[in-house]
Amino acid sequence: MTSKPPQDHVSLVEVPPRIELVPIGTVRSPYKERHGTPRQATVTKGARGDGALEGVIELFPDLIGPESLEGLEGFEYVWVTSWLHLNRHWNPTVIPPRGPKIRRGVFATRAPHRPNQLGLSALRVVRIEGVQIFVRGLDLLDQTPVLDIKPYIPYADAFPGARAGWLDELDEALDAPDRPSKPRRKKS
Repeated sequence: MTSKPPQDHVSLVEVPPRIELVPIGTVRSPYKERHGTPRQATVTKGARGDGALEGVIELFPDLIGPESLEGLEGFEYVWVTSWLHLNRHWNPTVIPPRGPKIRRGVFATRAPHRPNQLGLSALRVVRIEGVQIFVRGLDLLDQTPVLDIKPYIPYADAFPGARAGWLDELDEALDAPDRPSKPRRKKS
């Protein structure tokens, strides 16, 4: 048995200082505003409809043909990477909507206000029609740009016994409704 000598592929290409992303589709969601939208796909108590509502991932047919979805109907969930287009700023620390009102590092939270406005949602596939993926459990607003879709694979994507940092210390149920937030005052 011969072994292949190690290769260096990374030193052949420079790391780009900027990255350009092109949306491949858009979300058609029943949610038009942040308040009432689930903060996670599985946390729907207190959200509009008090349940996992259905929506559609509409892929752009001039970019993505139906052949790109062949075989996806056999998967129960998909990961959807999106661009959180309403977020125009970010903060290095945030106050999460549950637990004590303590500022946490943005990377220790799922806050949408991030240095890059990327969202990641695990959505249940209901059915596929052409270049439309009907999903349940949306935590995205209507017209959110979709950047990528990947199948959820339980053996690789689930770590049931994993620690959850500061969330493990909370006395409340993680799927409980968020604490009420004060409406922001409009600047005059």
